[in-house]
Amino acid sequence: MDAVVGDGWSVTYAELEEAAGRPAPGDIVVAAARPTREFVLLLHACIRAGAVFVPVDPRLTKAEVASMRSSVEQSGAGEGDTVLFTSGTTGAPKAVVLTRLNHDASAIASAWNLGVAPDDRWLCVLPLHHIGGLAILLRSAMYGTTAVLHERFDAERVVAAIEAGEVSLVSLVPTMLRRMREAGLSGPGGVRAILLGGGPVPRDLLEWAAAIGLPVLQTYGMTETASQIATLRAGEAVAHHGSAGRPLPGVELAVDGAGEILVRGPMVSAGALSADGWLHTGDRGHLDEDGFLHVEGRIDDVIVTGGENVAAVEVEQALLSHPAVADAAVAGRPDQDWGRAVTAWVVLATHVADSELAAHCRARLAGFKVPKEFIRVDELPRNAAGKLQRAKLSA
Repeated sequence: MDAVVGDGWSVTYAELEEAAGRPAPGDIVVAAARPTREFVLLLHACIRAGAVFVPVDPRLTKAEVASMRSSVEQSGAGEGDTVLFTSGTTGAPKAVVLTRLNHDASAIASAWNLGVAPDDRWLCVLPLHHIGGLAILLRSAMYGTTAVLHERFDAERVVAAIEAGEVSLVSLVPTMLRRMREAGLSGPGGVRAILLGGGPVPRDLLEWAAAIGLPVLQTYGMTETASQIATLRAGEAVAHHGSAGRPLPGVELAVDGAGEILVRGPMVSAGALSADGWLHTGDRGHLDEDGFLHVEGRIDDVIVTGGENVAAVEVEQALLSHPAVADAAVAGRPDQDWGRAVTAWVVLATHVADSELAAHCRARLAGFKVPKEFIRVDELPRNAAGKLQRAKLSA
């Protein structure tokens, strides 16, 4: 049986068992995370040998990789651990050590939530140096199912794979799903779940998915939690728009007095825990009376304008509810009168006037939250995992 299928190659479970050139226990193995047969075999060879596996972005320079290796050496990673680096949306990437227990606990929680079918084929078009991509390889091997790797994301190719019934599970970020809509996706094909993470999802995208019967499950997670820890089921997506769903089995969620989301559970990296035993995520949010988690952005994504606090994500969600807005980001720019002026960068699906966007926001937000300026761009700065890099917006 195939464990992994790639572009013109495959690896069987028997071949994973026989992976040659195994490193020694505790060896640090840094690998360029390309969707290749060699990468898959090396990953599983390291797991079996108890080596420390470090997948890195293939685009990095030798100097950057050397710096990362130094970070791994100082991280305390031990036999069989995986070390990934955070997305770096709020600063320099940092090493996160994940144990087999972390990965297994995450895989079990996901299995309880999604179920596992013996003929599952999980499509991976996410980067393998990020937890969203790597987790697909690890989970599929644990379940005894097949992971399908595409060399890169191609909307038309993914649509064709779905409609031909070639895959049953897919992990995406919202921008990818939007491009698949533009590529003409008309139904679920053989897919029983599309996991959607990496940021807010426009309401019109969810309504379109519901209309064509596409089972989209919004998720919330991070490197430090070995992937998703909360998931909003497809049937809840429109009614609970803006929510990331309920916590998965084994996950404890809390919100402290400052509004910060806290997490603990066996899938959480021990090195990320604070003295109180919780992972302080740096994300702001709340749990509603039904136990649904609502993520309201980063704690530090607050714009202080004229003495008022404005959450950037709240304004982004208002903009994304306009049918002409395909993508949006909000940040503060220096302003002589306001200190920081609320500013929106928008990717438009169709033409719309600034005045209409402002009126749309004003109908949903207090006046001081409405952007003072709208900047049209072709695309927003996002990292390889699809997360917005707000710091790269023009200051």
